[in-house]
Amino acid sequence: MLQIGKLKLKSNLILAPMAGVSDLPFRLLNRKFGCELAFIEMINSRSISHKSRKTQHMLSSNGQDRPLGIQLLGGEGKFILKAIDVLSSYKFDILDFNAACPVKKVVNRGEGASLLREPKRLCSLLKVLVKNSPVPVTLKIRAGWDKDSVNAREVALAAQGCGIKAVFIHGRTKLQGYSGAVDYRIIRAVKEALSIPVIASGDILSPELIAKMFNETGCAGVAIARGALGNPWLFRDAPGFLRNGAIAKRPSIDEVLKTMTQHLNACIDFYGERNGVVIFRKFFNWYTKGFRKIRPYREKSSRVKAAEHMVSLIQACCRLQPERETH
Repeated sequence: MLQIGKLKLKSNLILAPMAGVSDLPFRLLNRKFGCELAFIEMINSRSISHKSRKTQHMLSSNGQDRPLGIQLLGGEGKFILKAIDVLSSYKFDILDFNAACPVKKVVNRGEGASLLREPKRLCSLLKVLVKNSPVPVTLKIRAGWDKDSVNAREVALAAQGCGIKAVFIHGRTKLQGYSGAVDYRIIRAVKEALSIPVIASGDILSPELIAKMFNETGCAGVAIARGALGNPWLFRDAPGFLRNGAIAKRPSIDEVLKTMTQHLNACIDFYGERNGVVIFRKFFNWYTKGFRKIRPYREKSSRVKAAEHMVSLIQACCRLQPERETH
């Protein structure tokens, strides 16, 4: 059991927000494999306060898409307040504030990971969120800005004092981005300092690495991002490995074919045929990671615009693959 504020979760495996990935079809697919709490991709508070059409579409959900988290990016209290007002017409269960995004254009605006260098300003924004949010507020941070300014423990303690209900922490610094080693010691230090749940992220790519994160840090949960790309089976397989070390069979080629086709159809239903097929192209690459003789099929998939052609590619590349038994 993982409890964040009043939200009680049976699973401590969470689907993290990923830009350009975490849409409704992707979330619903992962929920079928055991994901409980899933996040919409990061939303800019300025964009949502202006009610942009793109942002409103990103917020699309339905009754099967719960419990649901929204991650907000921002650096100004007035836009955060406007964003909360707009979000009041949507159903969701967690509001996460991003102080972790390392993207250059984000930090140059004084948002995301740049807030790690301004803990006082971060706290003032968190107080606005906590005071006005109708749901529990959480915070996403990194280990620090760089190796010489690791301050995750201090930032997390200050944030807890502002009233947030959980901390999500990526075990790399801003300057590391998504490369280099995850520092499990920093995550453990944050966990040991706080009385609220700490949810860890960084290299959550397999059941074995999920177990390592729990064992090394003592965290209350993990946030799965890249590990779920083309691999919703991670939510199915990890619980058994965590319980008793059971190594699950890898999905059969028929399972992969079926899942890819379901995902493609869901994208088409949500976006329309042309846009749905184009959006699915990146997922084709992720699902077929490690496939034999896949390069020509990936090259073809990058140009496909019709559903029937994408289905044909999925079927053709799957027919080439031998059956696989274990991870």
